[in-house]
Amino acid sequence: MLAPAELNSKVNLEKACILLIERGQHNLDILSQIVKGFGAGNLVRCLSAQEAKDTLVRKPVDLVIAEPNLEGEDGLELVRWLRASPLEPNRFTSVALIMGHTSVGRIEAARDCGANVVIAKPLKPAVLLSRILRIARDERAFVETANYIGPDRRFKFEGPPMGVAGRRSTDLNSPIGDASEPNLSQDDIDAFMRPQRIQL
Repeated sequence: MLAPAELNSKVNLEKACILLIERGQHNLDILSQIVKGFGAGNLVRCLSAQEAKDTLVRKPVDLVIAEPNLEGEDGLELVRWLRASPLEPNRFTSVALIMGHTSVGRIEAARDCGANVVIAKPLKPAVLLSRILRIARDERAFVETANYIGPDRRFKFEGPPMGVAGRRSTDLNSPIGDASEPNLSQDDIDAFMRPQRIQL
C-alpha cells in the first residue's frame, strides 16, 4: 500500500521513456498494462537482454523495469553493463528489478550490480507505483569506484561511524559535543517508563 504522503504525490509518466524487460510475452503484457495504468505513454518492450542493450544504445531511456532472471541471460549482468557503459545519459538511468526469488543473496546481488530498487513478485501495482515515486524523489549520489558503479547504496546520510574518517566528500563530519542538559537519574528514568493510567 502507498504511504499517506505518497497518496498525494503526483508523477507524470506520459512523456517518460520506460524500458520494460520480461522473460515471457505474457509477463511482459501484464507489466505493460500496469505501467500504462500509471499514465505512461512511451513504453519500449523487450524479451531479452540483447534486445534491451540494442535499445539502450539507440535511444535515451528514463526508467528501466526489468526481470533479472531472463531466458538464458542474466539481467544483473545487463545492469552492470549499463552502469559501466559510456552511454550517457542511460548509464545514470534508474533501474527497478522485479524478482520472484528475493533471498538475501539475490537482493544483495541486485544492490551490488547498481539497481536502484528491488520489487518482489507477485507484482502489485500499488507497490510498483510507490517504488517509482521513491525513485523519482531519490537524491542519492551516483558512485563510481573500481568495484561498484551505481546509486549510493546508503539511504541515510548520517556520516561515517564514530571514530572513522569519511571516504566521500559528502560525508558529514560533525563532532559530538557535551550533553546540553544533565543526565536523568535511574529513578527519573524509572518514573518516566512506569505505566500510568490515562482517562479517555
